[in-house]
Amino acid sequence: MAAGDRTVLQFSTQSTANLSAKVHPLVIFNICDCYVRRPDQAERVIGTLLGSILPDGTVDIRNSYAVPHTESAEQVALDIEYHHNMLVSHQKVNPKEVIVGWYSTGLGVTGGSALIHDFYSREVPNPVHLTVDTGFRNGEGTVRAYVSVNLALGDRQLAAQFQEIPLDLRMVEAERVGFDILKTTSVDKLPTDLEGMEVTMQRLLALIDDIYKYVDDVVEGRVAADNSIGRFISDTVAALPKLSPPAFDKLVNDSLQDQLLLLYLSSITRTQLGLAEKLNTAAQIL
Repeated sequence: MAAGDRTVLQFSTQSTANLSAKVHPLVIFNICDCYVRRPDQAERVIGTLLGSILPDGTVDIRNSYAVPHTESAEQVALDIEYHHNMLVSHQKVNPKEVIVGWYSTGLGVTGGSALIHDFYSREVPNPVHLTVDTGFRNGEGTVRAYVSVNLALGDRQLAAQFQEIPLDLRMVEAERVGFDILKTTSVDKLPTDLEGMEVTMQRLLALIDDIYKYVDDVVEGRVAADNSIGRFISDTVAALPKLSPPAFDKLVNDSLQDQLLLLYLSSITRTQLGLAEKLNTAAQIL
């Protein structure tokens, strides 16, 4: 057979090598909340992802909303009118947020995911499919992102394959504390501000110890130096304010005293409100 007569199995020319996504913690919290409030007969929750495309091509996922649906082994039905109404409502508040994909709860993709992805492909080019493990198996919340890649035989399109792309889940420390609590299946109580600060300081000390150990290993020749890590450490050290130890201790102590004062004032306010409520109840009885 001549080389020109061969039928070639190929993927779509749209490259996903440089495609990545970034999701904000609010989206994960919102998805978990929708999963808790789902109808009793629903096995999973699906919804729309909102955000924007950054200049470097990264998909920035900043918001989401659930879309009612019914699903069986043969078909999937979405409430398209509800989806469009919610989109219009969201864009009245945040007109810069557009559809960037859709999400579903559970691990990985299922048979019905291809049908739902086909619908969102008509809403936006190359949508991102986000999966969230709301069961938090082994104390970890698995969050993954996929895009669809067309598989063709010659000029004939055979199927679509879901390909995983890099996903960045970045949080500030306050969001990190909340996410750690969310991953725990049961908690006795929510941490106070001081307990959250204590956990944060313990994590910070552990990270500093890891950096010290890495630098010592590089100096002693036990570990090969990594230029990117070195630049990151250098930038971090350069960002620290140049304060003497006494001035730094005074700054930390003043900040801590301010927070303790706020806690004290809030405690007094709660006590005063509780006392006023009891006096009001007693006056009504008398």
